Amino acid sequence: MLDRIEYRRCESGEDLEAIYRLRYKAYRAHGYVPHSASQMTSDKYDDTPNSYRFGVFIDDDLISTVRIHHVSRDQPEAPIMGAFGDIMGPRLDRGETFTNPTMLAADPDCAHGVRAIPYITLRLAVIANEHFETTGCVCVIREEHTAFYRRIFGAVQVGEPRAYPPITIPLMLYDSECAINMQKTLDRFPFFMSKPSEQRMLFDRPDTGDLAPLTILPTAKYLQHAA
Repeated sequence: MLDRIEYRRCESGEDLEAIYRLRYKAYRAHGYVPHSASQMTSDKYDDTPNSYRFGVFIDDDLISTVRIHHVSRDQPEAPIMGAFGDIMGPRLDRGETFTNPTMLAADPDCAHGVRAIPYITLRLAVIANEHFETTGCVCVIREEHTAFYRRIFGAVQVGEPRAYPPITIPLMLYDSECAINMQKTLDRFPFFMSKPSEQRMLFDRPDTGDLAPLTILPTAKYLQHAA
C-alpha cells in the first residue's frame, strides 16, 4: 500500500479546496455538519501559523485528509484549546508541547474498500510527533473511535465529552504520551516509521522564495529494508 501513497501539504489553490470539500462530504454523509451551500468545511484554525493541512492520495486519487497543529506555549492556537483549553493551558505553561490532529476525513465512497486509510492518514501524526519531539499527541474523537486510539496509540481519555463545533455531537479528549507510547507504536507498526528527510518535507516551512515539495512519498519501506 505504501508504494501507492502520496502525501501533499495543501496550502492554497485546488488542493486546498479539494480537502475542504472532502471534509464536508465525509461529515455530511454521517450528519455531523449542517448543510452548507459551499459544500466545504473549514474553520478559523485552518490558517494559523502552526497548522499543516494534508491530502492523502492513492494512485493520484484523494482518499483522505487530516490537519495537524503543533501546539506550544509560543503557538497555542489549535482546536484543542477551544474545547479543552482549561485542561491544556496549564500543561503548555509548564513547557509541554503537543500535536493535535483534527479534521480527519475519508472519502465515504472508498473508505470501506481501503481499510488501511486510518493508518495511512494518522501516520502523519506519528511523523509530526517525531519531527517536533513533542510531549504527546492530543486528539478529540467520537466515542466509537476510542478503542482504535487506545489500541494503536496507547491513548487515554482525559475529562468528559464536550461540544466541538462545527461537529454536531460531543467529542472526547484522548492523550497519547510520546515518551511512553511512541517506540511501542513504531515497534508494533513499522509502517509508521519515517526518515528525517520525509519529516522535513512534510513539516519544515520553505524559505522565502523556495517552493514546498508538491508531493511526498512514504519512507517507511526503506527503513524496513535496511533493518
